[in-house]
Amino acid sequence: MTSAVATAPELDLAADFLLDLVQPDRPLWTPVQLRELTRALAHEHAATLRPLVRFTEPQRWWTRLALTRGVEVWLLTWLPGQGTRPHDHGGAAGSLTVLTGEVLEEHRYPGSPIGKRLLRTGQGLGFGGDRAHVVRNAGRLPAATVHAYSPPLLPTREYASLEEVV
Repeated sequence: MTSAVATAPELDLAADFLLDLVQPDRPLWTPVQLRELTRALAHEHAATLRPLVRFTEPQRWWTRLALTRGVEVWLLTWLPGQGTRPHDHGGAAGSLTVLTGEVLEEHRYPGSPIGKRLLRTGQGLGFGGDRAHVVRNAGRLPAATVHAYSPPLLPTREYASLEEVV
């Protein structure tokens, strides 16, 4: 997966709202809890996150907003046509919520059919650790998304296609 990685010095990681949301002492998060986290960031703290957004070509841009022993939180951007290769999150549960724009997510759990979901500004989803997916900006305008994973720092596994997820 190609992407441009940056840090966010403009965001004070010790900001009260971020510390309250990531709950540094919580060891593991469920998909529902992760979805609540990304939703809160995208809805209640959009004005803080939007100035951090950067769009780059040909690679996507992202920055990690928080890392605790139980969760990592990322801000990602997508120009039209940019997306990921099919991948999973190494067994981590996850969530994404659209901060601005729209993204198309194609997903598959082992043994299940491939599903598709278009997510627009404010919409999000949480998922279990056995889900693989492809996320891309299929629209005509740039998009930004907030992501969270628990446990943190697990390596992703890439696939040639979602059909490989069995």
